[in-house]
Amino acid sequence: MASVSQANQGRNDSGPGHPAAERAQTHRTRSLSALFIHRDADAIDSCLQEFKKGQFAVTSDFVLSLPQGVEQLKSRAYDVVLLEFPNPSCKSTESVLLLHQLAQQIPLILLTPRFGVESLARLGEQGSFEYVAREHLSHLPSAVRRALNEKKLRDELEDARKALLHSQSLYRALVDNPAYGIYQCDAEGDLLDANQALVTMLGYDSKEQLLAANRASVIIPNLRKSVPSTSGSSDRQQIEPLELEWKRKDGSPLKVRLGGRGAFDENGNFARYEIIAVDITEQRTLEDHLRHQADSDSLTGLANHRRLFEVLQTEICRSKRTGREFSLLLLDLDSLKKVNDQFGHLSGDRALCRLGQILKECCRSIDTAARHGGDEFALVLPETGCAAAAIVARRICELLERDPEEPLLSVSVGLASFPKDADTIGTLLYAADKVLYEMKAAQPRASRAGQSA
Repeated sequence: MASVSQANQGRNDSGPGHPAAERAQTHRTRSLSALFIHRDADAIDSCLQEFKKGQFAVTSDFVLSLPQGVEQLKSRAYDVVLLEFPNPSCKSTESVLLLHQLAQQIPLILLTPRFGVESLARLGEQGSFEYVAREHLSHLPSAVRRALNEKKLRDELEDARKALLHSQSLYRALVDNPAYGIYQCDAEGDLLDANQALVTMLGYDSKEQLLAANRASVIIPNLRKSVPSTSGSSDRQQIEPLELEWKRKDGSPLKVRLGGRGAFDENGNFARYEIIAVDITEQRTLEDHLRHQADSDSLTGLANHRRLFEVLQTEICRSKRTGREFSLLLLDLDSLKKVNDQFGHLSGDRALCRLGQILKECCRSIDTAARHGGDEFALVLPETGCAAAAIVARRICELLERDPEEPLLSVSVGLASFPKDADTIGTLLYAADKVLYEMKAAQPRASRAGQSA
């Protein structure tokens, strides 16, 4: 085997080596790797000269016979194969077809001594080959360009075919996946189709039953009202993920996360929605439960210390914005230690829960009851002044006194108002705590803990 390397040295009015000439050459020249299966060195040289004239920068190898060409193609890739035809090593059309297979779809150009070779007609029936006669080698660059462009087109079509098959496979897998509900709506938002996963998710027996139920009473809301369409665009419109709450057939709530796209017809007009629905009901329920645990006291179920500070910060910001006051009650369960010592810690825990339940009963929806720590509790009363907060404190004490469960309990209360008594969370807690202990000191009383009703 021999190797030849040639590159077109383009020239222009600026002369060789000039930057403009080099840029022009780079722009026009096309690199080409070629394998010649040919016995005539003069014919190969003539081909290389034609490639040079045709603005090809050629790197070439040549071998003498078809078997040598087959072996060479196994070890190196080429852009094009140029075969002397007829060739003593190509005694049949089948040999050339074999070469074409081994070349793995590399464009094959047949170099013939003249037009009218009888076997070319048979080759045309069995395969698609470019061929160039010796007396018309000037056509060789054009023939190579056609062959390369056709190969590129074939490769693109094959890639597109594989991509389509892959997409179809993914779509089938998605449609058949029981975790993903899939449905289509027309441009007006009316439900067109749904897969079995969505039917099951909504508790219906069949797709037809779901479609009929949706026509009678909207089960799947119209996305057109919440997702704007992009008119005049042929691109597929992505729908930003959103969460909605639907109703199952039995009336139970179903929380879903939706995502998908809008599809347009060939004229660029909006045609339909293609939506994927994922059931996130259990996920959201678990998240709500974990969020509640993070914000709640595990014993009483009231807000914990962290949540209390968040609420106080929120109310301070609201008060500064609106100019309206709010109040804080701090409560201390009297003689909890005696309850623990006399009745045991289970009774002590029960005493804390009893007070927590009374605080819940005294709360409005906007109020927050919290366990501040140990035997201390807090009640945040938005939009409430000192006088109204004092009434709430008296009601808590009265309810605790009337509680028939033993042992009998009592509570001490401290009250402070924002912004009258403090201007920060720390000073507000300090003010309420100070009142609480002043009340304990000024009005000492024997604890009734452990006494019978």
